Amino acid sequence: MSNTIAAISTAPGIGGIGIIRISGDECFNVLEKIFKQKNPQKIEEIKGYTIKFGNIIDENKNVIDEVLVSYFKAPKSYTTENMCEINSHGGIVIMNKILDLCIRNGAEMAEPGEFTKRAFLNGRMDLSQAEAVIDVINAKTDKEAKISLEQLEGNLSQKITQIRKVIISIMADIEATIDYPEYDLEEVTNSRILNTLNEVDKLLISLENSFYNGKILREGIKVAIIGRPNAGKSSLLNVILNEERAIVTDIEGTTRDTIEEYISIDGVPLKIIDTAGIRNANDEVEKIGVEKAIEISKNSDIIIAIFDVSREINEEDKKILDLLKDKNAIILLNKIDLKRTIENSAFEDLDKPIINISTKTREGIDELYSEISKMFKLKEIANDGETIVSNVRHKNIIINSRKNLLKAKETIENNMPIDIISTYLKEIIEELGKITGETVTEDVIAEIFSKFCLGK
Repeated sequence: MSNTIAAISTAPGIGGIGIIRISGDECFNVLEKIFKQKNPQKIEEIKGYTIKFGNIIDENKNVIDEVLVSYFKAPKSYTTENMCEINSHGGIVIMNKILDLCIRNGAEMAEPGEFTKRAFLNGRMDLSQAEAVIDVINAKTDKEAKISLEQLEGNLSQKITQIRKVIISIMADIEATIDYPEYDLEEVTNSRILNTLNEVDKLLISLENSFYNGKILREGIKVAIIGRPNAGKSSLLNVILNEERAIVTDIEGTTRDTIEEYISIDGVPLKIIDTAGIRNANDEVEKIGVEKAIEISKNSDIIIAIFDVSREINEEDKKILDLLKDKNAIILLNKIDLKRTIENSAFEDLDKPIINISTKTREGIDELYSEISKMFKLKEIANDGETIVSNVRHKNIIINSRKNLLKAKETIENNMPIDIISTYLKEIIEELGKITGETVTEDVIAEIFSKFCLGK
């Protein structure tokens, strides 16, 4: 780990302000070489959590920018090291010039996520909290941000630490039984251990089951809009997004590739995918689009199948209905503002929700949102304060921990020697420590922080 690091922490582009971060032992020495305060003070006199006004200057004393600098003194900083943040104007040219000056005056370019990595390695946060940082940044809805923030505050860490302490306590009971066999404690100890393991199993099951909701909040629900050409798929997308995102014409086959956008329903992200109209296309490009539409519908969490009620059902519509049989699906009967030629009864055999809509008048759109919410119980997600696991790595660790816990229970139920249980309990402690970072390998740490953005 290099001594002092620097990076631009704000997103690339033009903005009102840009932030360049510096952290490490030589942080303030680097800053002194490039920052001229308006009201000079020695670094020893400047308190942490204060801001100084002045200019960034180069080696020729040329002013690069007028800035505010925030001072954070060890250990009371994000990384627990000496740290500063240069708040410059948000032009990319200016920020790069300031960063270049930092590098030329003793700092090194930070790696992705290195500031947070230092916070973890220096004990300011555990690994699950560090992982939550990137989840907060990437959150697409209020609910996703909420559970990420709860994890950042240590919600999951506390549960995992609690479970590990219980397992460690069981280990101590086992050691006592082994060390004092003359007291014949094994039967009593086994009974107590089995009861405790059953309670721990309930906690692990609860965390494992929460992953379904966590996955929905993190990745969203994949929604495929399918239908034959001119059924109103692109019009539906435009209505949902409240903007002219997709081209709408009377010419069939206008949409040849997918259009993907996110919306939020009850605080849960939905990835809406508009697809090419499904029909027997002659055009090679359109054929590819149709094949892609069918493939996406098969891999989606829910299909919204849209039909034009002003046209009779044909073979293309029947092919679409076949795609719905074993899927979560909602049937939309569109263009109810026109003269109808088909009724709801034509689709009732599929036993899927049927909603009459008009993309022209927006009739039925709110009912569509309500049906999706009801289907996935969106209002119930992250509303009762439960700890939600949203990270695949964490879920797999919990699954492995449960496997070892079940093996430990089997050894007791089969009246095997009590010390054999210790092997499985040690595995549980080892596994759960990978969530908080106490037993994780350097390779895993490197992999986790490689996914972070520069400057965080």
